[in-house]
Amino acid sequence: MPVPIVDSHIHLFPESHLPTLAWYTPENPGPLGSQHSVDQYREAAKSIPTSAQAQPTYLRGFIFVETDRLSSVEESPSEPGGHGWRHALDEVSFLARIASGDSHIPGEGHRADDRGLCLGIVPWAPVPGGPGALEKYMSLVRERTGSDEVWQRVRGVRYLVQDKPSGVMLRPEFVEGLKWLGRQGLTFDLGVDARQGGIWQLEEAVEMLRRVYEGVDNEGDKVRIVINHLCKPNLRLPYTSRESITGHPDFLQWKSQITAMAQYSSTYMKLSGSFSELPPLSPESEPDVALLVERLQPWTDAIFDVFGPERVMFGSDWPVCNIGGGGNKVTWGRWRQVVEGILERRGLDDKQRTLFWGQVAVEAYGVKI
Repeated sequence: MPVPIVDSHIHLFPESHLPTLAWYTPENPGPLGSQHSVDQYREAAKSIPTSAQAQPTYLRGFIFVETDRLSSVEESPSEPGGHGWRHALDEVSFLARIASGDSHIPGEGHRADDRGLCLGIVPWAPVPGGPGALEKYMSLVRERTGSDEVWQRVRGVRYLVQDKPSGVMLRPEFVEGLKWLGRQGLTFDLGVDARQGGIWQLEEAVEMLRRVYEGVDNEGDKVRIVINHLCKPNLRLPYTSRESITGHPDFLQWKSQITAMAQYSSTYMKLSGSFSELPPLSPESEPDVALLVERLQPWTDAIFDVFGPERVMFGSDWPVCNIGGGGNKVTWGRWRQVVEGILERRGLDDKQRTLFWGQVAVEAYGVKI
């Protein structure tokens, strides 16, 4: 029986939206400074069929995660240069067109038959504004989706904290905002960065989780936290052997914090984002996949040990993965090969592999496939 793959972490943006992205500068556009929409994603993942043919796996669809638009927690910010919610809501409208099969705007890079690939939408949301801001914002998101069918695909939100100052996650409004999401049946994607941001981000996230789940006795009201990219550990540590990693202070600190995160049954981990953390691969020559698997294994063993196969999911982090993976033509396929090697080394059985490739994402986000 072919196994459906749910890519739990991709970003999409038409070229016309580039000026609204917080990380984009026209003077230095970088490798992501061009259109990255469904057409380009299909090209990246073309090595795998999108229907249940006589293949071991097939791409069933993706979860879209917000792309870090210019935004402000306040709807109409008073400070100069504030952006409010307009760009983030325009992103929702763009995804609504993909999910509904509406391709009437030329050049956006999607077709009517792409609608079935968009399984879930995780937009930006003003979580630090607390329940009041979230309730108002999500009502505007619902308006932008245009139909109940598309609204049902909005499965959670993300507010990136990896570039925010210390203390943001521990503010009472932030914690109460996450509790509100749980009561609405919405997830929260947690993006922290151990390597560039510092281990303090993980420590703060652990304390945030304690406060979020404290006093919430009803399991159905607990917000599902989907942790991005292994928390971006320092995968560039000098590698000579497994022990050179597992005994390193950076690894031990990271492992301690993800272990603390995993104690809560409503937390999940995405196996994603590694190519942008590893030394870059060449576009021309094929990488040594076995060596990459070996290099990643201390980290991937750690997440499987503490979260278990029931709470670890596949994600590509497309198109960000292209930066270190060798470019759009080869990266998605390379990451799939590396992940297959990781699962093989881990010794996952057929049921556990089915969970990893798609069913964990289905459960965490509540999507239908």
